[in-house]
Amino acid sequence: MREAYHEELASISDGLVEMANMVSSAMGMATTALLDADLQLAESVISGTARVDDLQHNLEDRAIAVLARQQPVARDLRVVVTSLRMSADLERCGVLAQHVAKLARMRFPEKAVPRDLRRTILEMGQLAQRLMAQAAEVLITHDVNAALQLETDDDRMDELHRTIFQHLMDEQWHHGVATAVDVTLVGRYYERFADHAVAVAQRLVYLVTGEHADTLTTHGPA
Repeated sequence: MREAYHEELASISDGLVEMANMVSSAMGMATTALLDADLQLAESVISGTARVDDLQHNLEDRAIAVLARQQPVARDLRVVVTSLRMSADLERCGVLAQHVAKLARMRFPEKAVPRDLRRTILEMGQLAQRLMAQAAEVLITHDVNAALQLETDDDRMDELHRTIFQHLMDEQWHHGVATAVDVTLVGRYYERFADHAVAVAQRLVYLVTGEHADTLTTHGPA
């Protein structure tokens, strides 16, 4: 019974890694669809998020079953409760990738991002994908220091987000209101995606140490 119990806990963790890898890939594809006006790829991202939803529902069902049957305590309880919160973060990331893809579809056959912002948006998309890939990795390794590093790496996303607003406020902006709205939204999608990746890593820190990440960043990891 104990062996089956620990296998179930491990399968929940594996499900989180699968979700993280899926949403990372989805955001990468959504970025390509956005910048290249690739309708087929956008549709693939949009339809693919249903799989992320299915994984979350399955993970939630298993986690709740473990709580009901096993009544875990201490670290095992942290695994279950934290996994539920992580799955919500990851599901939201799937929605954000879908939003980027839907914007590409809405503006097709035109490209939603003007040429002078393509480099910024590309970097935001690549960074969002990379941060989530890092989050997936720390879910596997349980490396607290690597998990804490994500918040520092996310600073670059905040810089890029500010760059977008600098472009929008520039008197030379000539792409119109609709494009300004599109760019504002997509910048927000990437920024929120990165925030969720950081949140997953911070929850991993709590799972491993029993302490919140902000406490450790103040006093240093144990």
